[in-house]
Amino acid sequence: MTQTMQTLVVLEPRVLDITETPVPEPGPLEVLARVRSVSICGTDAHLINGDYPGFWPERFPFTPGHEWAGELVALGPGTQALGWREGDRVAGTSHNACGVCQKCVEGRYNLCENYGKPGLHKQYGHNAQGVNATYAVHNVKCIFRLPDELGFDEGAIADPASIALHVARRGGIQPGDTVAVTGAGAVGLLAADAALICGAARVIVVGRGYRLERAAGLGFETVDSTAGDPVAAVRELTGGLGADVVLECAGVPETLMWGMDMLRRGGRCAMVGIPTEDVALSVQRLVLDELELVGSRASAGEMRRVLPFMADGRVRAGELITHHFPLAEYEQALATFNDRSSGAVKIIVHP
Repeated sequence: MTQTMQTLVVLEPRVLDITETPVPEPGPLEVLARVRSVSICGTDAHLINGDYPGFWPERFPFTPGHEWAGELVALGPGTQALGWREGDRVAGTSHNACGVCQKCVEGRYNLCENYGKPGLHKQYGHNAQGVNATYAVHNVKCIFRLPDELGFDEGAIADPASIALHVARRGGIQPGDTVAVTGAGAVGLLAADAALICGAARVIVVGRGYRLERAAGLGFETVDSTAGDPVAAVRELTGGLGADVVLECAGVPETLMWGMDMLRRGGRCAMVGIPTEDVALSVQRLVLDELELVGSRASAGEMRRVLPFMADGRVRAGELITHHFPLAEYEQALATFNDRSSGAVKIIVHP
């Protein structure tokens, strides 16, 4: 192992560089991993664009990336006693929470009350250095053994798959429910699979373009949002009643308003997409029809739960991979990701 490594650095919004940086050393309860595959996330694109100034990241320069897989090459103090060994294949997630606040104790570490406080919490690729590099350090709380059935490319999608399972669980799906998913991107398609795992009898994906075609190819009912009123279309498919649960995975005001209007009386909308602007909602029907709108942030323990479903093919992560790039061509990878005409769903970058 060399003393330096190739690293993607965002010098300032929309200004990228590939540079040589020192290989980090793992501290107590940390591991050093050789990063093999990194998946580009929509949050990465926003972060690189500077859409969350002073929050994600707190400052530039910065290395993004939080969806990854690789193998362990060095162990920090205390990790071997927990069963980790050099050569272990792992998938990583981003939240390294404090573990001691009330939310962490309750298992909701994605809502850590010490978020961002130095020495207590870090979120890799958000407010702490990410994994678009040859090597990366992670706390053992943030790594999970990769099943033999999964390669590194699929392992890099375990994090968004866990987020998809979390939003499905936040939706409170009951066996036999009809679920509508707004947004046919990677998280939306993974959430559609997660809805089936949670017991949905029907899943209707609302979207457009080639991503909606991919949803149809995966066997889901589809509604083209450009072909008319998607709310009316979902209601027609459900005998005028609406969906029991909506999983909002697009993160734009229009789709959230659609999602609330698609709900059956007493229905619940779980929202994982993060709008960059405020949304105005009418609350009269929210009250009179006892609707629910809940947020869904990242995941809270679902990584362990989703990996077996990825391994047995019920979460079809591999079918979402459309492009591969070396780290040196990250700018082209990002441009492809942002180009709605490229056919991209999940892009894998190889450091």
